[in-house]
Amino acid sequence: MIALTDTVDAPVDRVLDLIADRYGPAVGLDPSRVEVDREHGRIAYQGGWWYRGEYEVTEEAGHTRVTHRVLNVAGRGSRWAVPLANKFFIGFRDRTTAGFRELLREAGGSR
Repeated sequence: MIALTDTVDAPVDRVLDLIADRYGPAVGLDPSRVEVDREHGRIAYQGGWWYRGEYEVTEEAGHTRVTHRVLNVAGRGSRWAVPLANKFFIGFRDRTTAGFRELLREAGGSR
């Protein structure tokens, strides 16, 4: 549905900590699941019937590259219904981008 990427002047661990804090135990979608793989720099949050947000955080040439993807993980038969069922899709890309930019600012600013 959306993929964003940028680099920041912050250590990988700091960025992973910020993301993990942001997607702590519960952020409102039920049932939800948070997956943290620090060794590979990945954090995923899956909740509700369709939403999965994935972050990949890697060291790159002295900076940290942060990639955020939002995926529609609804079942095959209901995948088409996600945009119709969720009125908040109006402005979804702008809100997702703004949240990503805020995360980068908190981490140390984007390059």
